[in-house]
Amino acid sequence: MKDVAARARVSLGTVSNVLNNPALVSEATRERVEQAIAELGFVRNDAARRLAAGHSNTVGFVVVDLGNSFFLDITRGIEAGLDEQSRRLVLANSDVDFEKQSAHLSLFEESQLSGMILAPLDAPLDAAAAVRARGTPLVLVNWPGDDASCGVVNDDEHGGYIAARHLIERGRTRLLFSGGPFSLRAVTDRLRGTQRAVAESPGVGLEIIETERITVRGGTALGDELAARSPRERPDGLVAAADALAAGAIHSLQLAGIDVPGDIAVIGHDNNHFAHDTAVPITSVAQPGHDMGLTAAALLLEEILTPDEHTHRTVTMQPSLVVRASSGG
Repeated sequence: MKDVAARARVSLGTVSNVLNNPALVSEATRERVEQAIAELGFVRNDAARRLAAGHSNTVGFVVVDLGNSFFLDITRGIEAGLDEQSRRLVLANSDVDFEKQSAHLSLFEESQLSGMILAPLDAPLDAAAAVRARGTPLVLVNWPGDDASCGVVNDDEHGGYIAARHLIERGRTRLLFSGGPFSLRAVTDRLRGTQRAVAESPGVGLEIIETERITVRGGTALGDELAARSPRERPDGLVAAADALAAGAIHSLQLAGIDVPGDIAVIGHDNNHFAHDTAVPITSVAQPGHDMGLTAAALLLEEILTPDEHTHRTVTMQPSLVVRASSGG
């Protein structure tokens, strides 16, 4: 910075203002400093700046699976919320790996970020609890909060309910819910909602099949199993716990000559970006990912900026049904 100041013939404080508070510097001076920065190849040492200032303007987000576009929507929402306060986002993908999740949390803590947002695996959150206990604000997204942190969740039980109601209202009476493993909170919540809708509907039955994963491969195996049954033994409506599972099942069913939605109507979950591009566009329960990200960012900034006034809480957001061809829409 001293070299930049000498080259631009300004004070060190002016260089600092150009980097941190450019509105305080005249346009001509700012351009001269920026030209000196470019000529000298100056890159700010953010670690040193954090040590000097005692705080960071950067937030870390550890996401469970960037292969799921739902989490991309959350990421964009977080980034939009942070942009409003001129804060930056650093993203890390745990890729459904518990050890990577813990390692990313440790890295962000060592980098002295101002706060973290975590979309966790369904696993013990000991590492996140330790980060909070050592003083770093942390908000959970797609997971409920507790006494020590805020959380933002989607009402997955309601998602399962509106999916099953949609099929029932279209005259389907032999429903199947499939997803898994049932140790996943979101899957069991969606199953519970489906069960509630069926319980309210006399004459409607429900079969439940647990899968190892909610993937396309799991859906393909499910479709093969249903195709091997006689028509009377097949369901006429499928509530899949994920769009990938629904897509795999539809593919197998069609290969076997079973019509979707004529013979079996299908609904997925998450409204992934590929859901409307498949051979049979998939009806899906959409989670408000972008709004969940915005809310998570707002909760974290509230805790960072006004810790004495902040109260930990969980915000629950409502899903909606996007009707497409797979359910007869």
